[in-house]
Amino acid sequence: MSLPFDLTTGQGAYLAAALVAAAFIRGFSGFGFSAIFIILAALTTNPLPLIPVVFSCEIAMTTFQARGIRPHIDWRRAIFLLVGAGLATVPSIAVMSQLGENEARLAISSMILVLSLVLLSGWKLRQPVVGKGNIGIGMIAGIANSAGVGGLPVAAFLAAQPIQAAVFRATMIVFLTGIDVMALPVMAANGLVGSDTFVGIVLAFPLLGLGIWAGSKQFATASPDLFRRAIVLLLCVLSCLNLAKVMA
Repeated sequence: MSLPFDLTTGQGAYLAAALVAAAFIRGFSGFGFSAIFIILAALTTNPLPLIPVVFSCEIAMTTFQARGIRPHIDWRRAIFLLVGAGLATVPSIAVMSQLGENEARLAISSMILVLSLVLLSGWKLRQPVVGKGNIGIGMIAGIANSAGVGGLPVAAFLAAQPIQAAVFRATMIVFLTGIDVMALPVMAANGLVGSDTFVGIVLAFPLLGLGIWAGSKQFATASPDLFRRAIVLLLCVLSCLNLAKVMA
């Protein structure tokens, strides 16, 4: 059986392992799945066609986590963030869809690196942002989501405020699901969804449950802050490797 996106057997095995690792991270922290998988994929193939597969996986993973997160969701914040993201989704995806492989790799890696450095900086807000103040960061996330990494600016934004780990994780999961639902039809309209996308989704789904289950189990026993920092450090390293590959 041939693999989608003209992947070799070696590339397919590598991406399967990357998918399980990224799902574990999502199960634990509530974010990071798309960024980790896409930046790992960019080391071996063009990441742009894989983004709709990743978004479908994000949506599916919410079904694994929905029961446990419901009491902790900050719905008011999530809705304002999604309003902002909705304003930026269509134009940003239209631009990203026109990029070639190296241009896409450069744009995605640069975006991930910058957002990861913001997360690492320990930037803090003097007071929590409430209500409509969340729309602006939602717009930034909508732009970043054209590269499949809309969760990173929101993760940086929420991490800069005094928010409980369980609320952070639950609100991130709802937000990521919402922006992915918005982005998929726009990507389809821009020619980024095809038969290979659906084959990729079918192959990916069986791997998600294992990663999500293992990550969710670890959430109760480990330090979310420490783990998030380790994720961001990994993203920085992988982004630099991809940038070096483009520049070589």
